[in-house]
Amino acid sequence: MSTTPAATPPLQQRRAVVTGASRGIGRAIALALAAAGADVALSARSQADLEQVAAEVQALGRRALIHTCDVTNPTEVAQMAAAVIEGLGGVDILVNNAGISASHRFLDHPDEAWHNMLAINLTGIYYVTKAIIPTMVAQNYGRIINIASIAAKIGARYLVAYSTTKHGVIGLTRSLAAEFVSNNITVNAICPGYVDTPMTERSVSNIMARTGMSEEKALAALTATTPQQRLIESEEVADLTVFLALENSKGITGQAINVDGGAVMY
Repeated sequence: MSTTPAATPPLQQRRAVVTGASRGIGRAIALALAAAGADVALSARSQADLEQVAAEVQALGRRALIHTCDVTNPTEVAQMAAAVIEGLGGVDILVNNAGISASHRFLDHPDEAWHNMLAINLTGIYYVTKAIIPTMVAQNYGRIINIASIAAKIGARYLVAYSTTKHGVIGLTRSLAAEFVSNNITVNAICPGYVDTPMTERSVSNIMARTGMSEEKALAALTATTPQQRLIESEEVADLTVFLALENSKGITGQAINVDGGAVMY
């Protein structure tokens, strides 16, 4: 009795780096890349959480490397990049996912909060990409996927720092896409709406604290921002990340693609 050979995973022999990989969207992306055949280097600040995700990657039959790193520290980023390039033998896919969210009205906005948001959400992507992209140039191949937000497309009350950083991520994405197009490197951004993650749970808590709403009403206020009336799932963002990492996606670069249930249609 003949059997049909198993299909080769589409990212077989590809090597990926995911920042902010310890939970939420980053964890989902790491597992989706591994399920598609890639070996994955995991970076975040929590060693224990990274070890858990690494075990899940290995359970899918792929290699997993761990390197704790604060993306705001260029020395740590350089050390992380050197370690994962040596450990994986190169990097084909970089997913810049590390980031934070916080809200505050602009009147009396803390300067420290502004600088911290810029450092993590924008400068961190600059540092990590600057450290990784030379190996992509050398091998004449790369896929860079930056996790932004629909806040990169619109303004929103109380999100001046967050929205500014995410607008910056799109500017960085487009400029890198233009500069490295001749090196067979694509650079794209994904712009999720509110995702069912601990980050959104904190947003719900902030709404409750600021307005006195119940948890149910605070969550409803967030889901009401999308025509689909729901939170996005991490796996939806992860599946799009895998798609952008494929060879067949080579014609897509410099784009900022929304995953938001139709909230922002451009």
